[in-house]
Amino acid sequence: MRALPICLLALMLSGCSMLSRSPVEPVQSTATPPKTETVKPKAPRPVPVKIYTKAEDLLGKPFRELGEVSGDSCQASNQDSPPNIPTARKRMQINASKMKANAVLLHSCEVTSGTPGCYRQAVCIGSALNVSAK
Repeated sequence: MRALPICLLALMLSGCSMLSRSPVEPVQSTATPPKTETVKPKAPRPVPVKIYTKAEDLLGKPFRELGEVSGDSCQASNQDSPPNIPTARKRMQINASKMKANAVLLHSCEVTSGTPGCYRQAVCIGSALNVSAK
C-alpha cells in the first residue's frame, strides 16, 4: 500500500519535468551567408510640374488644358499641425503629374474651416496643362 503513493508521486514529478523541458534549438551557423543584392528597377522620376501663377506667362506658348487639378493639406484636429499652402501646392503638382501634365496654372489657394474630416484645410486649385516647347 505504501508503494502506490510513492509511485504516483514519482509519476507526477516526472510528468511535470517533461512539461518544463524546452525543445532543442537547432544550432545556428556562425558563418555569414553570402549577401545577394536584388537590383530594383528604378522607377522613372516624374517630370517636374511648373506652376504658373499668371495667365499672362502662358502667352505665346502652345499648351493644352488637361483638366482641373487640386491638392490639399488637412489639419485633422485642433492639436495637429496647421495646414500649410506649400504642401497643398506640392500635392497639386503631384496630382497634375499623374494626369501627364508638365505645368499647372494656379487659380487659388486658401485655408478653409468646417470641411468634413478636417478641422482646417488648405486647398489649392488649378488647371493641369501640357505646355509644348516651341
